[in-house]
Amino acid sequence: MPFLNKFTVLILVILFSFSSCSKNIFKRSDIKNNPVNVNERVKKNVEEGRGIRFGKGSKSGGTFDFASSNELWRASMDVLDFVPFSNASYSGGVLITEWFDGNSSNQNENRNLKITVRFLSNEVRADALDIGIHERKCQNKGMNCNVKKIKSKLEPEIKLAILKRAAYLKANQDKKNVKKYRSKKRSTLKDK
Repeated sequence: MPFLNKFTVLILVILFSFSSCSKNIFKRSDIKNNPVNVNERVKKNVEEGRGIRFGKGSKSGGTFDFASSNELWRASMDVLDFVPFSNASYSGGVLITEWFDGNSSNQNENRNLKITVRFLSNEVRADALDIGIHERKCQNKGMNCNVKKIKSKLEPEIKLAILKRAAYLKANQDKKNVKKYRSKKRSTLKDK
């Protein structure tokens, strides 16, 4: 019985403390009293003690893992643009094409190919990609199919084409960054 009394008192104290706090948490405010600009809003919140800001508020660049900023990804999309993709998962690091015609020499056999590109690194280098080619051979108008991974001369050719394109994209991006940096530096020197 004493445990139940202590527990009941504890619950009542907690409920009372929450009910007294709710008056100050939810205040009505008009939109005219709140600044629209983000920086002004942050400054007002810090002044009122409702927020905190670390550092001097300076923005700095960083490494972004978006598909548009990855040269290998963009190069792979460019090189393999002749066939649609069944799976293009940047976060998973894989590109898989649809089955496409592989030109079989046998008239009774239907041969299709599928290309898989796995990204092992974001850096443009030879060991950053793993190219796989799968072959599907179907007999009797697609009734009896056999799928297997094959070694082909196409694998290193695709890999080389992707790496060349990625190196070209990276070089162009680096040139743009240097130009942007130099123009920014010139403008800051003129301001002084």
